[in-house]
Amino acid sequence: MERFCQGDAPAFDALFQRYARPIQGYLARLTGSPATAEDLAQLTFLSLVRSRGRYQEGARVRPWLYAIATNAARDHARRHRRPEDLTPEGELPLTAVADTPEPRDAGLERAVQRALAQLPEGQRLPILMHRFEGMGFAEIAEALGLTESAVKVRAHRGYARLRELLAPLHQETAE
Repeated sequence: MERFCQGDAPAFDALFQRYARPIQGYLARLTGSPATAEDLAQLTFLSLVRSRGRYQEGARVRPWLYAIATNAARDHARRHRRPEDLTPEGELPLTAVADTPEPRDAGLERAVQRALAQLPEGQRLPILMHRFEGMGFAEIAEALGLTESAVKVRAHRGYARLRELLAPLHQETAE
């Protein structure tokens, strides 16, 4: 990032190669729409180019980039609340952005997406970043502008609520 800020254009290509896919996957899980995620990922990198002057030398790039992506998704949600992003059954569409194609349980994915959608944003974002993006709590705190302990509390409460929401599914599979 520091090389890019100093005018090294190939450094941007390296950043894009490293972070584009994970950012797009995060945005797909956050928005429930792979197409929207692709647009927002491009917007995220456009914002990175525009705001490179605000990058603080020595700061970690990943949390900064996830903060930009999260803000892009929030802005999009404020401007584009459209029910047509839901399936005909009124559910969030499946998001199948993965590094390796694996057999998926579509019903389980829908149930998890519905449960995640029921969480307040303050709990949902730390869970998405922690569980699905593999970010540590310190990185998440940096990306969201919170303390690490606040992120841990929010994630803990979110995971507890998810367990409650998914308990009927767990009981169903145990029987």
